[in-house]
Amino acid sequence: MKGVPKGDKWRPTLGLIVFAVLSTVMALPLLGLFFFRLYDNQLIRQTEAELIAQGVVISAIFAGEVEQRLAAGIALGSDVAPDARANPDQRFAPIKPQLDLAGDDLRPRRPDARPASHPVDAKYLEIATRLRPIVDETQKATLGGFRILDPHGTVIVGREETGLSLAHLEEVAAALQGHYRGALRIRNSDRPPPPIYSLSRGRGLRVFSAMPVIVNDKIAGVVYVSRTPNSIFRHFYDERGKFILATIAVLGATLIIGLVFWRTVTRPMYQLVARTAAVGRGDRDAFNAPMHYGTREFALLSKSFADMAAQLSQRSDYIATFAAHLTHELKSPLTSIKGAAELLQDSAQTGEGLLTEAEQTSLLANILGDAERLEALAQRLRELARAENAHREGTTTLRPLIADLQRRFPAMTFSATGDLDRTFAISAENALIVLSHLVDNATRHHATEVSMHVSDGDRGISLTVHNNGETISDHNRDRVFDAFFTTRRDEGGTGMGLAIVQSMLRATGASIRLLRPEAGAAFEIRFAAA
Repeated sequence: MKGVPKGDKWRPTLGLIVFAVLSTVMALPLLGLFFFRLYDNQLIRQTEAELIAQGVVISAIFAGEVEQRLAAGIALGSDVAPDARANPDQRFAPIKPQLDLAGDDLRPRRPDARPASHPVDAKYLEIATRLRPIVDETQKATLGGFRILDPHGTVIVGREETGLSLAHLEEVAAALQGHYRGALRIRNSDRPPPPIYSLSRGRGLRVFSAMPVIVNDKIAGVVYVSRTPNSIFRHFYDERGKFILATIAVLGATLIIGLVFWRTVTRPMYQLVARTAAVGRGDRDAFNAPMHYGTREFALLSKSFADMAAQLSQRSDYIATFAAHLTHELKSPLTSIKGAAELLQDSAQTGEGLLTEAEQTSLLANILGDAERLEALAQRLRELARAENAHREGTTTLRPLIADLQRRFPAMTFSATGDLDRTFAISAENALIVLSHLVDNATRHHATEVSMHVSDGDRGISLTVHNNGETISDHNRDRVFDAFFTTRRDEGGTGMGLAIVQSMLRATGASIRLLRPEAGAAFEIRFAAA
């Protein structure tokens, strides 16, 4: 795959992840359409609950009319099934909607009414006359279809089906036994279906509710009510203009999210990758190239990267400069040793005594001196390497250090002021190395006294080291911490002492600077508080 090195594990790109997230966000509204069946089912349950309420009210009115005619000898139907009889001790007997679109409750369209097998009692026709105005008014408000049946299942209120029988319907047959029963059937609509018809089973359905009318534990009739449930997709079709606007809004929001994600994540990421590649090619301008951070995390990452790249660049420059100085420092003694050795070799090969004994002794002395200088230089290089990799751990105080310095430099006079028991954030070993180099440097510049003072500053603890030796000239002040810089090269100086001091302090989180005293030389070391 392009961009994936051979053998590396494949990982998705940030752009691919963003695309997948945005695609998912865009698809969520469309995928939600397939879950609207749950909403359709809720609409069906809601419709059934409304039909139950209407049926209960009409059945109560129906039962009241029948009770008024019991003395007149109105004929009741069959006995109610034992399991359907009301419990006199039970105050409430709620009827809960039970239809489920996701189950097996969907049935074919309702069969047509059949001829009645029993004639209708005149008293029920009289009741029908009284109920018809109530049913008509109810139908105007609820848009439901009402059928009032006598105890044999014959329609006594129901427009074109009046006088026909519905007893063969499953829900009506159950109601004639005293049980409430609902039914969900496919309906034949006289209106054309909308284009999204195929996405919903809720469209083209009708809910039926058969409520038994019970008087004295006998069937007095059935209230058969039906209505088409509301459909969310029909609502979408009717409001398709708003639905299109909503889709455009979702698309616009997704694009805005993508733009924000691009500006805050993707763009800074690619810029950081480009900057990394530029730094790898040696482009120094990449350190200060403008960056669009986007987020706080990318800002921190970019800053850390820039600081790391700058430090690596400085380190690289330091190594290059150090190598050049080291080559120069090694060249002189090596050239001297080689020249002296060649002269001694020529004198020995000819056997003519080209060199006097004094000259031979001088050449050997030069060789030994240069060898000692190389040995000292190697020792200083090892000390510098240890200084640059010094550990930060450890603490110490000035009081025991003064005693150690006095033992190392017995000819030097030491004095100290301030809080000598103040704790510095540097180990005793590293602190002794730093102060030993400063004292040794002072000794080589004819100092006899070293004074130290401890004080607290705004940025940590300050240690001032002052000696009464030679004053550092203005010309040399900017170079005293440079490696290999020395004014005592003829006396064997390597110019590494102060460089080692600065490297060790920097490695332990401290710093050093040269002061400008009236006499002698002074340095200020700043430590972090322990």
